[in-house]
Amino acid sequence: MPKIAVFPGSFDPITTGHVEIVRRALPLFDEVVVAIGVNSQKKYLFSLEQRLQWLQDVFAGEPKVRVDFFEGLTAHYCMRIGARFLVRGLRNASDFDYEKTISQLNDIVGHGVDTIFLISRPNFSHISSTIVREIIRGGGDAGPFLPPEVVVEHGAD
Repeated sequence: MPKIAVFPGSFDPITTGHVEIVRRALPLFDEVVVAIGVNSQKKYLFSLEQRLQWLQDVFAGEPKVRVDFFEGLTAHYCMRIGARFLVRGLRNASDFDYEKTISQLNDIVGHGVDTIFLISRPNFSHISSTIVREIIRGGGDAGPFLPPEVVVEHGAD
């Protein structure tokens, strides 16, 4: 049975920090599914189509990465595709406190889905999609925090 992991997120937009976590997870699994969780209640800066395209472009040369999207609970998505693992990046203690609770719930709801935490390297620990979106909205240059495949206009809305 292949070891499949899901790296879920909104990826609005994908950052260099996300890419670093996926690259570090690849040796651990047969396949890493980078999956956009779609929440109809949430307002995104970029369309689902744009975010999927960016993910496909960023991981185009990596045969062990699959790009997908899902609605509903992440644990249910994992069960649907046969993934036994979730991958999450931790930047700080606040991330750990939040992610620990979510991982325990996913273990129950997902009938044993395990979460693997990868601690961000120091040069990525300050990067979050939330901050990058604010830079973009404010007309700043978010380029240093984005993979080269992700090009956004300053002040995008």
